[in-house]
Amino acid sequence: MTRYRILALVVGTLLVLLAIGMVLKYGPTDEPAMAGVVAPVHGALYVVYLLAAYDLWRRTGWPLSRMALIVLGGIVPLMTFFVERRIVRDARALGARAGGAEVGA
Repeated sequence: MTRYRILALVVGTLLVLLAIGMVLKYGPTDEPAMAGVVAPVHGALYVVYLLAAYDLWRRTGWPLSRMALIVLGGIVPLMTFFVERRIVRDARALGARAGGAEVGA
């Protein structure tokens, strides 16, 4: 779960920076530098985020709709932070019910 949590926070932050970069690029300032740097980094880390999310989803046995929510978290700016909070809370509750072991640890 720690891998997922760290990647969610990093990908979410990069997505917010990318959104700002896109406004700067296509807005009145026409400054493409930030988007040009952040976009490939976010894209590469998003793939790693998806792998960590899949691993967590597989270990928890959650329905496919929960995986779709996690995937959308890395696409919609600011959504990642809310999704990460909910997923970690639910995974910890699931781990507590399963005998105290943390899921995905």
